[in-house]
Amino acid sequence: MPALLLASSSPYRAALLSRLGLEFEAMAPEIDESLHPGETAEDYVCRLAREKAAAIARQRPDAIVIGSDQCSEMGDQILGKPGSIEAAIEQLVAASGQRAILKTAVAVQDPASGQSRVAQVPTTVQFRRLSRAAIERYVRAEKPVDCAGSFKAEGLGITLFERIHSDDPNAIIGLPLIALTRLLGQVGINLP
Repeated sequence: MPALLLASSSPYRAALLSRLGLEFEAMAPEIDESLHPGETAEDYVCRLAREKAAAIARQRPDAIVIGSDQCSEMGDQILGKPGSIEAAIEQLVAASGQRAILKTAVAVQDPASGQSRVAQVPTTVQFRRLSRAAIERYVRAEKPVDCAGSFKAEGLGITLFERIHSDDPNAIIGLPLIALTRLLGQVGINLP
């Protein structure tokens, strides 16, 4: 079996992938994560997952590479990574009491064909009504400046929600394992 690589520097994604009992190496991809004009949230995360996998596959063309990405969508607005404490606070102020859809995509780059297979899993989150003080406490505690939608659901960010709905509970953390298992099976890695 070819080597398995995870195109991510996220310890949370690595921990999720470890649950499948596979040996893999994590490598951080270098890509431009800018949103293209007219791109939908689903198209955006699928493109980034594919590009992350392809970036690592160019370095290791013999390996099966997994890439993933997320964004949050509230109404018709795509919320990416805030990049600063102030922007994270403002994203969460706007999200208070609202419903958002977190789009998580996973791609598997197949070295045999050079093709990538992609799946996208939506997760609907309903935010609690949050005071600005609560939001500021949360942002100071977790500093979610590199997280789509300004929250880390794998940590204290879970306290921001009234409810979560998804076909894959791992999608909110960044790696939908149910979809990934299906994609890996398509490239010859059958689980369990």
